[in-house]
Amino acid sequence: MARLRKSAEPKESHAPAAFATDINGFIAFLGLERGLSPHTQTGYQTDLDQCAKFLARSGASDWRNVTAGEVESWIHSLGGTDYTVASLARKLTAIRGLARHLVREEFRSDDFTELLTGPKLARRIPGTLTEGEVERLLAAPAGGDPISLRDRAILELFYSSGLRVSELGGLMLQQIDLKEGFLRVFGKGSKERLVPVGGRAIAALETYLTAARSHFVKPKKTGSAIFLSERGTAISRKMLWVIVKKYAKRAGIEKPVKPHLLRHSFATHLLGGGADLRAIQEMLGHANLATTQIYTAVEEKRLIDQHTKFHPRNKSGARPTHSQSAPSATGENP
Repeated sequence: MARLRKSAEPKESHAPAAFATDINGFIAFLGLERGLSPHTQTGYQTDLDQCAKFLARSGASDWRNVTAGEVESWIHSLGGTDYTVASLARKLTAIRGLARHLVREEFRSDDFTELLTGPKLARRIPGTLTEGEVERLLAAPAGGDPISLRDRAILELFYSSGLRVSELGGLMLQQIDLKEGFLRVFGKGSKERLVPVGGRAIAALETYLTAARSHFVKPKKTGSAIFLSERGTAISRKMLWVIVKKYAKRAGIEKPVKPHLLRHSFATHLLGGGADLRAIQEMLGHANLATTQIYTAVEEKRLIDQHTKFHPRNKSGARPTHSQSAPSATGENP
């Protein structure tokens, strides 16, 4: 695992030398001060390197003299490419972050991105599984062998606690308290939060830990990770995707099922059951309530779909039947 983390860390910037120093300083700040993951740091670095090369070709000398118009020209130059709106918005976010960093470090007195407007993102309503689909998915690892016991615990925990795939894969034995029924999770930006674990997930975890985990333990390879691969190392993000998709197919679920879909389902089903939105925010580890509020749109859409499907006035060609009472002579309905 240590080797994997090391290889994922961003390398030195490949931008022209006059731009690279500030990029390297900003990326170091994201890792050391903000605690962003190596994957996120690498994404920011790639976007900034791309922008710097464009600016250098256009005659800009370095970040400390770049204008808003020059950055806007770069964004517009990408408009006719295969980049999605989300990708373009992410690139602009990277530039804005760098600009604020330069002001904070007093390398510039102004934020040259302050007046820039980027492509507007249409906020997509996340997909979810129905409660019936979740039941079928969780029942799919039906065997009593070590792999089935491990996979059942993984699926139960995904749905019970709404974890991100990186959070579940990185869980250590010392982070879980089955007696009290909670996990201590380190999410985005290394922020710590307590997440409840439901009764069925606790039972599945206890069974896995007592009857199956030892099967995966390998001398000198296994650390304190809860979920292990057959090689004895912590289970990878890729393998977690494979596990979820494997059992979704076995359960006969036709929609594309990914680990994050279980997180969406967790939040949507809690909200539908009457849970407080701020409590859901805390469990999911969202920094802003606005991020969690997207699940209210999911619930609203579900209600509209139910109304459309079942209300008699929404059915094609629906008319009152002969058994229905006609309006009274006064125009009032009984």
